[in-house]
Amino acid sequence: MVVAIDGPAGTGKSTVAQYVARALGFLYVNSGALYRAITWRILEEAEDPDNAEDIVAAARDVSVYVDAGSVRVEGVPDERVLYGHRVNRWVSRHSSEPEVRNCVNSRLRELSQERHVVVEGRDITTVVFPDAEVKVYLDAGVETRALRRYEQGLTDETLADIRKSIEARDEGDRAKQEGALRRAPDAVYVDTSHLTIDDVCEKVLDTIQRQEYIQELQGNHE
Repeated sequence: MVVAIDGPAGTGKSTVAQYVARALGFLYVNSGALYRAITWRILEEAEDPDNAEDIVAAARDVSVYVDAGSVRVEGVPDERVLYGHRVNRWVSRHSSEPEVRNCVNSRLRELSQERHVVVEGRDITTVVFPDAEVKVYLDAGVETRALRRYEQGLTDETLADIRKSIEARDEGDRAKQEGALRRAPDAVYVDTSHLTIDDVCEKVLDTIQRQEYIQELQGNHE
């Protein structure tokens, strides 16, 4: 089974996806971490971080492996670096390269062939897994999302800077020709602005359990 979770930054996708994956014994996959790892490698190794050939080469070279129920990217430093201002500045540019998206999407699909997965990102329900058994779109207001990112403590940016970064990222993600941020018509919509993480996780788990029940009923009638 593929549980696909989409939505903009700061809506709780990572926290919810990890919780749901642990609860069900599924593999947790954060597609955004793969793009950020690619950006980090480009900034570390490429002479020109805006050179398309260097960007694609980094995407092809980054090694991905499964560790303790999560997908890890080999050679990447701690999370503070991945979510720092330097990576934030470039990740949208790098992830807009069609070949980079193809590389990441292929790896995500390969992982889903091996076991049940909970995958979160920004085009998971619309592009990567359009036929996922469960699709969820998490949303929240910009103020709420900026505060959540600030309270994570993964960056030295001010709250105002984080808000500007999120607004710019949203605009860029929605305008992308490849992998644009959109809500799939058949995705369950959850506004997390005034919900606790436990509330959101409960809604997602309930959606999954109802889908499994429907599949079981369909199987009994075949």
